[in-house]
Amino acid sequence: MEHEIRVRVADELLMFLPAARREPVSRVPWDGTSTLGHVVESLGVPLPEAGRLTVGGTAVEPSTRPSAGDEVRVDPVPRPQPVPLDPGQEAPRFLLDVHLGTLARRMRLLGLDTAYHNDMDDPALVVQANAERRVLLTQDRGLLRRRALWFGAYVRGSRPDDQLRDLLDRFAPVLRPWTRCTACNGVLVPVDKEEIERDLEAGTRRSYDVYGRCGDCGQLYWRGAHGDRLEKIVEEATRQVETARTAAAGARAAVSDG
Repeated sequence: MEHEIRVRVADELLMFLPAARREPVSRVPWDGTSTLGHVVESLGVPLPEAGRLTVGGTAVEPSTRPSAGDEVRVDPVPRPQPVPLDPGQEAPRFLLDVHLGTLARRMRLLGLDTAYHNDMDDPALVVQANAERRVLLTQDRGLLRRRALWFGAYVRGSRPDDQLRDLLDRFAPVLRPWTRCTACNGVLVPVDKEEIERDLEAGTRRSYDVYGRCGDCGQLYWRGAHGDRLEKIVEEATRQVETARTAAAGARAAVSDG
């Protein structure tokens, strides 16, 4: 006992531990110098996924050096997770790695400022995330361990539907559906049908009267045959965010009353 510490990892974080060592309590050899943050990451949990850290029931920082025999608890980040916002900013800005292209399009559909490149390497992602104060979303645990990264989050789920639900549950961001270009992330502006009639197919001209255009790439948008499917995504996302925000408000009220 005098040469080890015990680390209890919350159930929500066990997925990050190697399968052979996926137990709630780990006995970790203690070298006398490592910080608690180093210990947590050595188990497999990226620090951006670790929430409250406690030693013997007392909250501590990742830079804390525990003592031999200490009992450490690692909780998940709170949900919804607060993100520092600039003055006047409604919702976090996001940057997605190369494997999350479908998720990026769905986030843009919901009006979230979502940068995505299909050819950007890890160092460049960190540079852009820091420069533009974007939350970096990834399923690359190594990327989340980069010390220079200001804010990152692991996206759970292999299907875009599950990934979107995880993102909305984690951040419960303010949504502004149908306001961004799903192709380039530019802001959509209304455009008169008369201005663009020559660019439309005859069937489209006859069937639709409301159009928008991306202020950056010029892409035209209207509620086409796929509109019902997209509307369902928007409706489900809106309900999920409202539910998450209501639950968070109730939890805060309960703490205040207590």
